[in-house]
Amino acid sequence: MKKVLLTLSIFVSLTMMALAQLRTGVVQSSDSNHPNDDPFDRVRVFIQKQMVERQVPSIAVAVARDGKIIWEEAFGWADRENRIQATPHTIYSLASISKPITATGLMILKERGQIDLDRPINEYLGEAKIKVRVGNAADLTVRRVANHTSGLPLHYQFFYEDEPFRAPSRDETIQRYGNAVTAPGEKYQYSNLGYGILDYVIARTSGKSYADFMRTEVFLPLGLTHMSVDVGPGLEKQQAVRYGPDGLPIPFYGFDHSGGSAIYASAHDLVRFGMFHLKAHLPDQKAILTDQSIDEMQKPTAESGNNNGYGIGWITGEYSGKRRSVAHSGGMGGVSTLLRLFPEEKISIVVLSNSNSSLPGMVTEEIISVVVPAAARKPTQPVQPFAEPVFKPTDQLIGNWKGNVHTYKGEIPFTLEIKADGDIHTRLGTQLRTLLNRVDFRDGYLTGSMLSDIGTEDANRTRYLLTLSLKLRGNGLNGAMTAQSQPGKRAGNALTHWVELKKQ
Repeated sequence: MKKVLLTLSIFVSLTMMALAQLRTGVVQSSDSNHPNDDPFDRVRVFIQKQMVERQVPSIAVAVARDGKIIWEEAFGWADRENRIQATPHTIYSLASISKPITATGLMILKERGQIDLDRPINEYLGEAKIKVRVGNAADLTVRRVANHTSGLPLHYQFFYEDEPFRAPSRDETIQRYGNAVTAPGEKYQYSNLGYGILDYVIARTSGKSYADFMRTEVFLPLGLTHMSVDVGPGLEKQQAVRYGPDGLPIPFYGFDHSGGSAIYASAHDLVRFGMFHLKAHLPDQKAILTDQSIDEMQKPTAESGNNNGYGIGWITGEYSGKRRSVAHSGGMGGVSTLLRLFPEEKISIVVLSNSNSSLPGMVTEEIISVVVPAAARKPTQPVQPFAEPVFKPTDQLIGNWKGNVHTYKGEIPFTLEIKADGDIHTRLGTQLRTLLNRVDFRDGYLTGSMLSDIGTEDANRTRYLLTLSLKLRGNGLNGAMTAQSQPGKRAGNALTHWVELKKQ
């Protein structure tokens, strides 16, 4: 009897696993013809197991070394509903990996003498200019926009095809949100808006639309026929559908910062893009940039944290403290992507997925353990629970602060009452007073979050919290108030406004 029950249990377990694999599609790898001693076999097993456990619809990988692709394969469904399997040529939404690609287009115009990276970016804009709220407008250069030290703040805004909202013109976006809330060069602040402005500079300078310029000057010369801004003509049936955490397709969406987020590419084409930036000089790729320009892009000119630096579109640092790495990742609704280069080893690694998860990073580390075993990372320690910081205000902070929040709808009176016990009472306009939560003060910045209505149509498309990041400057506090969407089934928005307060 026990033997029968055991056999039945095994049968049920195997059946359950098979059904789970069928949902993810991992039983139908796009490339099953590989040698028995293939060093990537254990990575395949890892991918298949993790996809089932995490319910990831698909993963596409590509690895190149010394100018040759040594592995490319895809697992799972590009489109579950239509049973379209992922392949190495399926195009995936890249999210922020769009930035080094956009930066490549920017450098082409720099080499042609049409753009000077160290000139103020406002010289390349039209009627709408970036407002430099602190510091000197002449210091807000193209380079500082490219390395995220321009003072432009946190920003992202999504526009879904099943909703009535559409992205405004880039001039309108700049008028609404083009505020440098810290002095140019003062602070690293990752900003999608900056790359949205760079794609506008590319279009204005080249005389072509951003999408056309990238296609004719970057994608086609590099032989990247499965790379496009958004989903290019003829590629509609080859796209990976973006899936939400509920496993359902996310309606197609766009942005007001295309240069930072809107590019699609296959794993095959993206690894070839990486090979170009490793100076592989492939015979079917034109030299659209000199090796000197490639080096300039990878040279960090801003500290971006975790012992990394940001150059022109690339994050550069020491991987595991052992190997120089040049990389960029991407993540948003239905997207998680990673492109990592090891220049000394001439290795390019791509992992793409059509859901938002940590799996691409995990797969990348498994691949590194095969191709650069000396650089493999040790298992990370468990993340410690977040501890609420204890806020103890200084005498300089204690007191009443009064000023305004500047929105595209107009100015709103704003007050802070910072008490000696650490409580901070806020009032926005004529709304009820509310407490500032999760308060912290470090490196001269007062941060926290609050519930209030900032009163703009853009912000009120979603439920949001208002987060503050205010720099103490003498008897003034100034900086950013961001309407940041609360978590939901769809990626929301982060819309930042300029705040300035004086101590009373």
